[in-house]
Amino acid sequence: MSPLPVAPFVASGVSLIGVPTDIGAGTLGARMGPEALRVAGIAQAIAQFGLEVKDRGNLAGPANPWQAAVNGFRHLPEVVQWNQLLHDAMYAELQAGRLPIMLGGDHCLGIGSISAVARHCRETGKKLRVLWFDAHADFNTATLTPSGNIHGMPVACLCGHGPQALIEIGGQVPALDSRDLRQIGIRSVDEGEKRLVHDMGIEVFDMRFIDEMGMRHAMEQALQGVDANTHVHVSLDVDFLDPDIAPGVGTTVRGGPTYREAQLCMEMIADTGRLASLDVVELNPALDVRNQTAELAVDLIESLFGKSTLMRKANA
Repeated sequence: MSPLPVAPFVASGVSLIGVPTDIGAGTLGARMGPEALRVAGIAQAIAQFGLEVKDRGNLAGPANPWQAAVNGFRHLPEVVQWNQLLHDAMYAELQAGRLPIMLGGDHCLGIGSISAVARHCRETGKKLRVLWFDAHADFNTATLTPSGNIHGMPVACLCGHGPQALIEIGGQVPALDSRDLRQIGIRSVDEGEKRLVHDMGIEVFDMRFIDEMGMRHAMEQALQGVDANTHVHVSLDVDFLDPDIAPGVGTTVRGGPTYREAQLCMEMIADTGRLASLDVVELNPALDVRNQTAELAVDLIESLFGKSTLMRKANA
């Protein structure tokens, strides 16, 4: 058996942060995601690369009241609390020189996670590249979505379009420069969202682009400009994957990437050696089949940390 590759990361170790809430979602169950990932062996999978892994346990935030939207937003006070808690936890790990992995939870948590990463990059002079793997653009606003579910709004909030209490987490508005974001695998976008995404100048590699140009070309474009001074943050919504291989999500959209296409994405990120933080969100064990979606997520994370099927020499 050949030895596992040595991970090229400069972090002193990896920290797992569980965020057990579905506060921003329209379906209950994502609150169980962190435990499903632990059962699937996420800590052991990363530790095999010689990295120290610390499981920080789960953050403790407000319960999900499961109420209707108020002024266009569901559960806004609770969403703010969870994201502030997560921002503080992520920021502390980054300050300590560690690579934080947020175990969600729904994708509204991307607000707290990425605002912390962006703050860290501003303070350390790092360039930021956010790779947003998702079936959805997540650029809804209160005027665009009748549901008010905030897991459809995190990109908008990070780009400064949202309630004040959310957009100012991290200390700067907008928290994220839209030019630092790449969206990959998108295939379900409302008309209003399309206009906003285009207006913001976000680079989107949707499934039509991937079908026509191939995943390798899409990822080459998404990673263009990444260098030794770049902090790469991956925000992986498991509904990015085709539901045939990842049924454990509340917002499945047919026509997503295959297993090999998803692996190629992770392997090409690993090749840069610049991964410095990670979100894994929207895993819903209540909808899964024998934890297969969690196991697939862990498999992809292994590839992010250097498990590659590339057998030829690097210069071949």
